[in-house]
Amino acid sequence: MFRKMVFGAVSLLAMAASAAHAADIKEFRVGILGGENETDRLRNYQCLADHLKSEFGFEKVSLFPAADYDGVIQGLLGGTLDFAELGASGYASVYLKDPKAVTPILTTKQTDGSTGYYSVGLALKTSGITDIKSAKGKKLGYADPDSTSGYLIPLTQIPKDTGASNETYFASTQFNGGHENNILAVRDGKVDVAVD
Repeated sequence: MFRKMVFGAVSLLAMAASAAHAADIKEFRVGILGGENETDRLRNYQCLADHLKSEFGFEKVSLFPAADYDGVIQGLLGGTLDFAELGASGYASVYLKDPKAVTPILTTKQTDGSTGYYSVGLALKTSGITDIKSAKGKKLGYADPDSTSGYLIPLTQIPKDTGASNETYFASTQFNGGHENNILAVRDGKVDVAVD
């Protein structure tokens, strides 16, 4: 699936930019969202870097794995990145600060044709948490403040489902530095439920 998305993005980029303009760019800088381990992120994006280089003839395609979502957002706002894959929340964060800093070129379409988001709650099987009602009074972990599935959707949807703000429904809420770290926080007992 990632491979299809990458080649779809490259195809769309090919239509959006002329070969002559691409040849003028010596280095194309790709921002990679944080929250998962850096080695895996770099490995997962290397096929994109290789394809961009061969497709456009860039002298160099550099991958920049940010420590968190904000690193990529700041890179786009500061003009130090040329491309990044963002969720709705990250895109909005950039666009609201500087609409010229980001241009959407591709969105993910699910197999059922939808383009929406899913957010899931994760808890240890031994916790007894099986739904949102059984999570009341527990510790909630968010992934990142700029994550759509790991923050924005739960921040807005849980109160609709429970009738209470997350701050009052849960014993505590905290950010855990990304999706992978959020799951590890559940495993390590730092939070009872992680939303990703």
